[in-house]
Amino acid sequence: MKKLYKSTTDKKIFGVCGGIAEYFELDSTIVRLIWVIFLFWGGAGLLAYLIAALIMPRDIDIQP
Repeated sequence: MKKLYKSTTDKKIFGVCGGIAEYFELDSTIVRLIWVIFLFWGGAGLLAYLIAALIMPRDIDIQP
């Protein structure tokens, strides 16, 4: 079962785009470009990113 987490390995600010890219098996650059488009399209991208950064849990990688 897949779960949506903020990425700890592919992150620029909070790891939201990296986590979404991992969940949908996409390139994180494409997800980041979509966020930027939404940012300039009425500012909805910024609000959505901040909400996702607050709500999404972190991916906890426990490495031996």
